[in-house]
Amino acid sequence: MIDVLWPTLVAPLLVGYLLALLPDYLLKPQPGRLRRRPAAAHLVHLGLWLLLFAGELLLFQRPWFVAVNVAALLLVFVLISNAKYRVLREPFIFQDTEYVADAFRHPRLYFPFFGVRRTLLAAVAIIALYATGLGLEPAMQASYGWPALGGVVLALAILGAAALWLGNRWLAAPDLEPEKDMQALGLLASLWAYAREERRPAALVSPFTSPIHLNDANQSLPDLVVVQSESFFDPRALFAGIKPDVLARFDALKGKAVAHGPLQVPAWGANTVRSEFAFLSGLGPQQLGVHRFNPYRQVARSGLPTLASALRAMGYHTICVHPYPAGFYDRERVYPLLGFETFLDIQAFDPRQRFGPFISDLAVAEKVCELLDSDDARPRFIFVITMENHGPLHLESVSAADVADLYHSPPPKGCEELTVYLRHLRHADAMLEQIQTALSAQERHGWLGWYGDHVPAIPRVYNTLGEPTGRTEYLLWSTIHNLKTGVAASTLTPDELGYLLYSALLSDCRL
Repeated sequence: MIDVLWPTLVAPLLVGYLLALLPDYLLKPQPGRLRRRPAAAHLVHLGLWLLLFAGELLLFQRPWFVAVNVAALLLVFVLISNAKYRVLREPFIFQDTEYVADAFRHPRLYFPFFGVRRTLLAAVAIIALYATGLGLEPAMQASYGWPALGGVVLALAILGAAALWLGNRWLAAPDLEPEKDMQALGLLASLWAYAREERRPAALVSPFTSPIHLNDANQSLPDLVVVQSESFFDPRALFAGIKPDVLARFDALKGKAVAHGPLQVPAWGANTVRSEFAFLSGLGPQQLGVHRFNPYRQVARSGLPTLASALRAMGYHTICVHPYPAGFYDRERVYPLLGFETFLDIQAFDPRQRFGPFISDLAVAEKVCELLDSDDARPRFIFVITMENHGPLHLESVSAADVADLYHSPPPKGCEELTVYLRHLRHADAMLEQIQTALSAQERHGWLGWYGDHVPAIPRVYNTLGEPTGRTEYLLWSTIHNLKTGVAASTLTPDELGYLLYSALLSDCRL
């Protein structure tokens, strides 16, 4: 019976594999031609495709439907990758797969960038495919029986596993430059290469490994507040018509800062945790390897030493404030492993404390001030991750009053997202002043760190006004001025900034 079944599969297999090659031609950036790809990439692609085909054949029992459905699945990932590349300048990689589930848990953060029209068209096309394919093509089990179908599925799976095994042996390690790797390998092979890299053991040496012991156990440690401000950067270079005072407090505090300057962040438009983890861990992209793309998937779960754990060992009450659900990026599980004793998420805020769709920066500043005014005798390390200026900004509307308030001269048509961004940026600037004032009012001296995690995702604005460098801004400020060592302004990375703050703090403590 198996011999009878095979001829009915030859055409769907050949057509299905050719269809599975077509989505790569729609990818952006465009991969190289098939004949220029390494043989290993072709074997990996073939192996994964055969395994997908075998799995779906066992499930649906309709070879022509499976041939089209597997190609449609690849096409969906191509469309997702293209949407990501358009907004974030980076194609889809394996480490993004968990965001597929997040998109349904937090739809506002994802679907608007894919596009409502594309989402609806994709949904209609999928429904039509399933209704047509399952309705017109008869199930093979009814004609050939389970033994024959099972034998064919097993044979396809063995062939797929063999091709994947050979391709995996010969496939070189990726460069960890997603655009370059996608162009060299194509979609499936690049996804496999990044998944394989994630399974390699990571030998990481944290700069916060050695515990610090104070010479004077009774000396007063300073309060420390660090704000990772959502999408914070200086946009005034983009358009001369922006009023300079949108960052008036930031400009004033830079003149008093111990250190300030551009921050070379490892993300563009999103992927906050890349900058976040680099700052806390002191580990840069080269040290993290493939884990640089989403360190909270594996590395952060190992409980490696961080700035938070080092400060906690010194006697600090380590607190994270993030006005969003604690389950996002699994922070509720990750943050205790990174050394945070207390985590305040969106449940710590009144839902009415929103500006736009998210909890406002001023509400977060008030929460920080409450923590500084608490009766806790311990020094506090408060790490803040804001949300107010999170995209998608194009879903918010602007008024003539906003334009008059934020510009000397109106921006070109199509720059409404910039106006929305500037409106939120004013609140970030006010938040900075509010926390500075609170720290200055404390008996215990204090430190304030401030930096942006990435530039905002506003591609239409950049298409009109030109792209920024991708750098954000940082500053470090202290309520006292008799520091033993001053720090000159310079360009830093988030991992360098975290350790710089730690070193300056230790100098302040006169160890």
